[in-house]
Amino acid sequence: MRQLTFDEEAVTGRFLPDGRILVERDSGGNERTQLFVGEEPLVVDERYIHGTPHAAGRTLAYATNRRNGVDFDIVARDLETGREGTFELGGYCSVAAISPDGLRIVAERYGELSGDSDLFLCEVENGEVAHLTPHEAPAEHVTPCFVGDEIVWATDEGRDTLAVGDFQSDWDLTCFAGGRSLLIHANEDGYSRLTLDGVEIPLPGRGVVESPVLSADGSKLAFSFSTPTRPAEVYVFEGGALRQVTVVADPPAGLVEPTLHRFASFDRESIPVFLFTPPGEGPFPVVVTVHGGPEAQWHPQWHVNYAPLTQYLVSRGYAVAAPNVRGSSGYGKRFEHLDDVRLRLDSVRDLASLHAWLAARPEIDASRAVLYGRSYGGFMVLAGLAFQPELWAAGIESVGISNFVTFLENTSAYRRAVREREYGSLEHDRDFLVEASPTTHVDSIRAPLFIQHGANDPRVPLSESEEIARVLGEKGIRCELVVYPDEGHSIAKLSNRIDSFTRAVAFLDEVLTG
Repeated sequence: MRQLTFDEEAVTGRFLPDGRILVERDSGGNERTQLFVGEEPLVVDERYIHGTPHAAGRTLAYATNRRNGVDFDIVARDLETGREGTFELGGYCSVAAISPDGLRIVAERYGELSGDSDLFLCEVENGEVAHLTPHEAPAEHVTPCFVGDEIVWATDEGRDTLAVGDFQSDWDLTCFAGGRSLLIHANEDGYSRLTLDGVEIPLPGRGVVESPVLSADGSKLAFSFSTPTRPAEVYVFEGGALRQVTVVADPPAGLVEPTLHRFASFDRESIPVFLFTPPGEGPFPVVVTVHGGPEAQWHPQWHVNYAPLTQYLVSRGYAVAAPNVRGSSGYGKRFEHLDDVRLRLDSVRDLASLHAWLAARPEIDASRAVLYGRSYGGFMVLAGLAFQPELWAAGIESVGISNFVTFLENTSAYRRAVREREYGSLEHDRDFLVEASPTTHVDSIRAPLFIQHGANDPRVPLSESEEIARVLGEKGIRCELVVYPDEGHSIAKLSNRIDSFTRAVAFLDEVLTG
């Protein structure tokens, strides 16, 4: 294994059909992705985004908002001549698949309602577009792939969970293909299970598979696999045998696996939670980790924004609870829609029910319960501190929404419509957005708060953190705001990640023991 890029910026790479490497990079986390071949610019206009690239045959397909800054068009670029053809579908689109010959592109477009999407087939040679998924009730259509000449995808149309054709489950299924082989990925309570042409693939353990790729003839499968105690490594399944092909690092001894539980929330809804506990009897202070999204899921994997911090906390004597509150994906669309728009604060009430469940456990000291979250999870931290001030001893919040109105007014234009379908619109739901905003109830916050934000965040503007920090400072509430000038919505640089995590835990140690 050898290093190919040496930038400070995090990059993503993929092979082009001729063996060259396509590199995606932005600037300081601003998410305005540009496309390079090695170090040579290929598609670059730093005012706009050029993302979700797929390549086959002579075609590089990508999505860009350069027409008007809002709508994402699908572009088919001839890798030999540089000529481009554009498909203007309107709305928030991405390239979801490309045929092996590069002549057909499948685009995914978000619908106007939460949990709704469509697929379109774009013909490169004649410019024709076919709507593959006409439907009435909101439904998702995801992970399209070419199985021979047939296009297959996963959908929850007419059912609660994602299914792939005749392959159905109580859990979400997604699909991937190579040649005429079809790979099915099952998300079973957050854990992965793979079947290839109906035969289960052995995995290295109980964890999470990401980025599965099949060879053109379907004879070889590569994927990334990680657990809460093992960073991601690449594995190859071929000829009935599984082998590991990368060795990133040997994890330190003493890392802790979580146990999976469920608790009953205020309305008896069953909420899953993964619980990490340190060695010993306790009682331990506890950090509740709330994922972003909200249409996302906490997975038992090595996620760089959660796993290292979780294990660091556990090593210092903290328990960590990671719930998938209502509104999370992975548990069917009924569960995912339980927090839509004016049901938003029901997910915050799940946190109070979780606190009660933790308090009943002898190994947990619920008087030292802390909230941690990023992005939407950051909103959940602020909301918990504002709506349930008697429950939480401190908060760690990163790139979180403090005011839904100012967030929607100031987020990037291309994101506004996508977020309004989940949170509510400024036109129709402003009164509720004001009421649900933590800044409206900031006078109730009394717990100390650590905040981290990237100055280049295109999703949640830095002003969301600056305002809540300013108000809490005026109230005399301890609040520490750390801003990284070279980061955006995530912490991409290892040095910043280490700095942020170290500062956050030192903050907790001080405020919980001081």
